[in-house]
Amino acid sequence: MSDAIGKMIKDDGGEHKIKTVSGGTLVAMMKGDKIQLKDENGGVATVTIANVKQSNGVIHVIDKVLLPK
Repeated sequence: MSDAIGKMIKDDGGEHKIKTVSGGTLVAMMKGDKIQLKDENGGVATVTIANVKQSNGVIHVIDKVLLPK
């Protein structure tokens, strides 16, 4: 959930690395009260809708496409 991600960002000094299923890395960070994700190419997306519960997990909607390296 987004509050857990926010805590991980805070605990890691402002940035929290997240491994993707394909083996890449995203970096989660805060901009004000919004969570942002940075891909390995430097692209940054902001979470616009957080915590959308689904039967197999949770979705966080972002405002841009993030690409693997």
